[in-house]
Amino acid sequence: MFSGLLIVLLPLVLGYLVPVRSPQVQHTINRAVSGSVYMILLLMGVSLAGLENLASQFSRLGGNALLLFSITTLFNLAALWWLSHRLPFKAGDSPVVKDAPTSKLAAMQGSILLVAVVAGGVIIGLLLGPTVGEALFNTADLLAEWVLYLLLVLIGCQLRNSGMPLRQILINRMGLAIAVTLAISSLLAGLAAAPLLSLRWNEGLAMASGFGWYSLSAILIGDQLGPLMGGVAFFNDLTRELLAFILIPLVIHRHTALAIGYGGATSMDFTLPVIQQHGGVACVPIAVVSGFILSLLSPPLILFFLSLSV
Repeated sequence: MFSGLLIVLLPLVLGYLVPVRSPQVQHTINRAVSGSVYMILLLMGVSLAGLENLASQFSRLGGNALLLFSITTLFNLAALWWLSHRLPFKAGDSPVVKDAPTSKLAAMQGSILLVAVVAGGVIIGLLLGPTVGEALFNTADLLAEWVLYLLLVLIGCQLRNSGMPLRQILINRMGLAIAVTLAISSLLAGLAAAPLLSLRWNEGLAMASGFGWYSLSAILIGDQLGPLMGGVAFFNDLTRELLAFILIPLVIHRHTALAIGYGGATSMDFTLPVIQQHGGVACVPIAVVSGFILSLLSPPLILFFLSLSV
């Protein structure tokens, strides 16, 4: 039952065992991770183009993604609002980052680019599909699987060399509390959404375990449940990030835990500049610890829940 889990977790563990001290090598790994993500999302778009009745499938994808996003957001915001009152924390009043994005559009450029890559894959699949046929879609799936293994090795290496010691994670009480609250409320949302999405309970849990890490959740779920559900996971987690960009400036001074926590795994990277700019320097370690824990939890949880389908 767990053979698929072990096959995909193995490269993640192998990557985690590799210490990298050279800044140049770390920079190369970061660029390779980005390149691998773009490649897999492009191939996912090609696979989506191979679905029968594509228009109706996209309608179903959008409806399912909106449903999952709405339920997850409701559970997350309620839980994080409760946590904000249990663990009050006042964010700083002044910006602290020189190069933080000054507009939401600038901060969201990376997210928009990822959507464009998926759309580009769909267009390529539609253009080449009639001439190349089924071989194109089979090759896209196989190639995506091998790039996924490479990506997991690189992600494991990134986590090992992130500069976040275990002791620093465990002593940051608020960051740990935010991560646990976000994770539990997301899993409860996945259980609630599963019957509405015609999924098994464990598949609903897997869909909710991305915690905002849209590139990885789309890849892992698409590999096991097909490109349609991979697309649902992608847009569910991507929409979380887009809403976080809007939500953080509005609520971070009144409900700091909610503002930091809603971004999920992205609070240690993509949404961190916005948190820094509007929340101040005191929010940075909390956001990094919370995002790191959720990033660490997401891949094994997704793989574990998916392995229960066998």
